[in-house]
Amino acid sequence: MTKEAADRLLADLRAVVRDGQDLLKAGAGDLSEKGKEARARLEEALQRARVTCEQAESKAGEAAHAAESAIREHPFTSVGVAFGIGVLLGALIQRR
Repeated sequence: MTKEAADRLLADLRAVVRDGQDLLKAGAGDLSEKGKEARARLEEALQRARVTCEQAESKAGEAAHAAESAIREHPFTSVGVAFGIGVLLGALIQRR
């Protein structure tokens, strides 16, 4: 997954959490028992999503740092691997 895709995914997850919180606030009036149970489940799901988002952000940052460090330590190897992958993808695309 590219950094841009990960950033978009995290932004979307943040938006879902924010919208869910707004929905909970808007529906904070009198609810039936089933409504209260559904609201509690939604609150738990939002909390899990918030934690997952924070963990994903942390892991994405660590992965980006590790990739940058590896590229800086082995620049020629990195260029060679990127070139090889490009040649392989080009060959696969040409076959279609």
